Amino acid sequence: MREVGILLVVAGLAIAVFGLALAFGWGLGWIGRLPGDIVIERPTMRLYFPVTTCILASIVLSVIVAILRWLK
Repeated sequence: MREVGILLVVAGLAIAVFGLALAFGWGLGWIGRLPGDIVIERPTMRLYFPVTTCILASIVLSVIVAILRWLK
């Protein structure tokens, strides 16, 4: 159970840091604006499909999980 507790603390800290970065705009303006992200703009609506951003986030999270499993 100790490993699970440590993992939850690390995940919580990572989410908090990411949230602060988004709130204060610390160099994360590119999120959702990568090439391959689809934007449909109409006079009454704006619709985003962040395809590339989701793929990039998936790769990063997969690498982090693989590193954590390797360290275990």
